[in-house]
Amino acid sequence: MKERRFVRELLESKQRILVLSFVVGIAFLLIVIRLWHLQILSTDDYKEMSENNRLRFVPVAASRGTIMDRNGNILVSNRPSFSLAVVPQEVVDKEALLTLLSELLGLDRAELAERWEKDRSRAKYYPIVLASNISRDQVEIIEENHLRLSGIEIEIKPVREYKNNLLAAHLLGYIGEVSEKELDSKGYEEYNPGDYIGKNGIERALENELHGEDGGRQLEVDARGRVLRTISESYPSVGNSVVLTIDAAIQKQAERAFGELAGAAVVLDVNNGEILAFASNPAFDPALFSGKLPADVWQNYLEDKRHPLENKALSGQYPPGSTFKMITALAGLQDNFINDSTSVNCTGSYNLGKSTFKCWNKKGHGTTNLRKSLRESCDVFYYELGEKLGVNKIAAVANSFKLGTALGVELLGEKSGLIPDSEWKQKRFGKKWFHGETLSVSIGQGAVLLTPIQLASMTSTIANEGTIYRPHLVKRIVDTDGKTISETKTEIIGKAPFPKESYRLVKQGMLAVVNEPGGTGAAARQYDVKVAGKTGTSQVVKLRDSKRGTPYQFRDHALFVAFAPFEKPEIAVAVVVEHGEHGGSAAAPIVSRILRAYFDAKKPPAKPSVNVADDDDELEAEEDSTKVKAAVRNVEKSDD
Repeated sequence: MKERRFVRELLESKQRILVLSFVVGIAFLLIVIRLWHLQILSTDDYKEMSENNRLRFVPVAASRGTIMDRNGNILVSNRPSFSLAVVPQEVVDKEALLTLLSELLGLDRAELAERWEKDRSRAKYYPIVLASNISRDQVEIIEENHLRLSGIEIEIKPVREYKNNLLAAHLLGYIGEVSEKELDSKGYEEYNPGDYIGKNGIERALENELHGEDGGRQLEVDARGRVLRTISESYPSVGNSVVLTIDAAIQKQAERAFGELAGAAVVLDVNNGEILAFASNPAFDPALFSGKLPADVWQNYLEDKRHPLENKALSGQYPPGSTFKMITALAGLQDNFINDSTSVNCTGSYNLGKSTFKCWNKKGHGTTNLRKSLRESCDVFYYELGEKLGVNKIAAVANSFKLGTALGVELLGEKSGLIPDSEWKQKRFGKKWFHGETLSVSIGQGAVLLTPIQLASMTSTIANEGTIYRPHLVKRIVDTDGKTISETKTEIIGKAPFPKESYRLVKQGMLAVVNEPGGTGAAARQYDVKVAGKTGTSQVVKLRDSKRGTPYQFRDHALFVAFAPFEKPEIAVAVVVEHGEHGGSAAAPIVSRILRAYFDAKKPPAKPSVNVADDDDELEAEEDSTKVKAAVRNVEKSDD
């Protein structure tokens, strides 16, 4: 009995030992597998984690390239700015840190948290920019509280400095922080949150040239975040610089000439398409857009009836008014409906069926030939000519000048304008064209719309008698050593093939506009250069008489186009004054000041040149001359 009990206990002991051995074996196997996983399979991951605990990457932003005018005057350069950044791996209590930053620096806590969350997918050792362009006072506060702000860093980044404040703001554009949407877009793979990129104007159009390549430093730090040594370093490369075709002195005078008026001015070299001035007024401060734009400033921009954020030179579309009469005249000369001796009797109105179309001169111009029709801007002459031609022939001539189509300026957002014809109306409205609509088109009203850059191109093409150059703003791209990388070549984009005699007759009429008695553009006259031009007044709404009591937004636009010198044209100018009412009194004086700036610059300097940013204005004396004042008075009562 005892032997059987002993055997049973022995067997039970062996079973327990076997089970225990099996459990120990399984446990040991699991430990081996885990060690194999940690030391073999995950060695790279844990090595990286270990490195991250002692390494920190400090990005070094590249400086953007400089933007200069054609004479080497710096328009945009760089200055250092401070950004508030955080290294997530060094932060113990995120919520407490955000609260402390908000209290110390007066920053919006929700905005800080939002920016942190937006970039949380990045490596924890990579700094996240929480606030850009902070003040020096805020930097000092951070330094004073450095021990309380674990993980917080100050990064120095270059931001744009606009040497002449608002000068050429719409042309130059501005920079801002890259958005989340842009980071997800093609072409932005090399950008990081907090980087600055071009948002508008040349800054955006030439972003790839101006941006440069960022650098950075890999640092070894201790447990308290103190730098022990630099492990590796890559230096940033400065972006390429841009030399524009703009002449800063002419640009300045164009903008100053507008004063408080809204509008645009474009100045072209008639022999190569270079844009010498590209003004849109009023302007905005591009420096404000580098940081967080104050809400009150943004609201003021939005509420300003003069639309300071719109680049009117590029995207403003206006009825050209009487400046379009040169196109109608060329169409009439081409089809032999008129010649230099053709005349009509203007009695102050023109009848077509049951409709009466009035001339701006209610008393009429009497017997009027082509020269006089341009000089005094007689509407009746073009009503009669337009009825004979029909809208399609007028449109064909306008299209040959590349009107109604974008000209391909480097900036984004160029509008195409509109040249209507019978086919356009049928497609747009499903209706046929009526003869009465042609009469409006013949004087640049109705559905006709042109941009200031198109008006300047049209004038340039008339001046050089048929060659249409692509207007361009970039003269060349240069590297940091000043070596030319690329240069914009003159490009002919079309021909307006009309006989020289036709151009001669139209140009003679334009000369009379400025220089003969009764001419509507006398305010653009120069004492030393013959100027040829054409006034225009375009209706905004169907109010025949634009009186002083008319609300601003309903007043007529004022236009003036010109070229000079008459004998051998060099430049063409187009000016639009929004709601300026009369081209002769509002737009022509601005053109006069621009021409004066151009031709004075060609003279040998009598004394050292004045800095572009200087407030002294040497040209004001010329503008205020007795002759110009008298000329303005003579045309104030004119419709054009």
